[in-house]
Amino acid sequence: MSDTAAFSPDYFTARHRFRCGASAFGCSVEAFAIDEFGQNGEELTIDVAILGSLNPKRVLIVSSGLHGVEGFFGSAVQVALLEGYFQKYSFPQDTALVLLHALNPYGFAWRRRCNEENADLNRNFLLAGEEYHGSPENYPKLDAFFNPTSPPSQFEPFLIKAMALILRYGMPALKNTLPVGQYDFPKGLFFGGNSPSKTQQILAENLPRWVGEATNVVHLDFHTGLGRKFTYKLLIDVPADSEQAQQLIQNFGSDVVSPLTTEGMAYPTRGGLGTWCQAKFPQTRYDFLTAEFGTYPIIQVVEALRAENRAHWWGTPDDPAWERAKQRLVEIFAPADPRWREIALSQGINLVKQACKIISQ
Repeated sequence: MSDTAAFSPDYFTARHRFRCGASAFGCSVEAFAIDEFGQNGEELTIDVAILGSLNPKRVLIVSSGLHGVEGFFGSAVQVALLEGYFQKYSFPQDTALVLLHALNPYGFAWRRRCNEENADLNRNFLLAGEEYHGSPENYPKLDAFFNPTSPPSQFEPFLIKAMALILRYGMPALKNTLPVGQYDFPKGLFFGGNSPSKTQQILAENLPRWVGEATNVVHLDFHTGLGRKFTYKLLIDVPADSEQAQQLIQNFGSDVVSPLTTEGMAYPTRGGLGTWCQAKFPQTRYDFLTAEFGTYPIIQVVEALRAENRAHWWGTPDDPAWERAKQRLVEIFAPADPRWREIALSQGINLVKQACKIISQ
């Protein structure tokens, strides 16, 4: 397989390749349908491939597509592993492999980052006692700009408006406002939802079965769109001076592991999948790493998210601007550049190889 052949043109092709690759590799395959469908009425599913011990002491989890359109890359990594590297690798007898494909199948199929309820699923996993309510202080002030109630336009001076906001509020303030997660603007960007999503329900019901009584879990969740192009970071939602963070830095490298700080690439959010997973297994060493692969400058990422959200709510599929916004979103999160795909895919595969080595120690 070439370095770019693992990328699929759409969700349904990716799902088919994942299922076929998993079955051929000898995995047990499970499928969980959500309550929405594709453009032609096709069923949308989260697919899971499981291999190894039925009562594992150690589990490696590799998940993709929590942010819908980012699944183009995450799926490519999983397909490449199933059709290539895993064919040569033997997991220890006390270890299990769990591959979670397209955690947001609606977003993947419809080329959206959010799910069928416009929820950013990495803001939807609130812990027990937390309410789906509230927003960062400045979000209401920025709502009119980031979530305009009109179809996207090629002639809007987005960059000028964005620079004016940066000058007015400062980049740190914007960084701690827009992506943090909000629960009061259901048609807005980074909306965390009004209740637990279907994806959360599926994981809540089945993750305990897949993990079992394991004492050690390494979970890689693949994402794109944050960071410098041709590089990746492993974001961990634990303090930099904690023992867990120091061990992860030792295992994966100080050059890529990014603990939670006010200055670093990782920033505090509500409702993250990683924090929720770790809370589900308090007796387990659960190392959750968000693998972020850089694509385009953040200003272009926000512009694409804003345009697609406008097209979804205020445009129509027969409008060229609607399709243009969808295509742009895919390009932003899964660049067609063969060099980016080659480098990112190689990095992703090597990262999983590294995790395999760590989980086997």
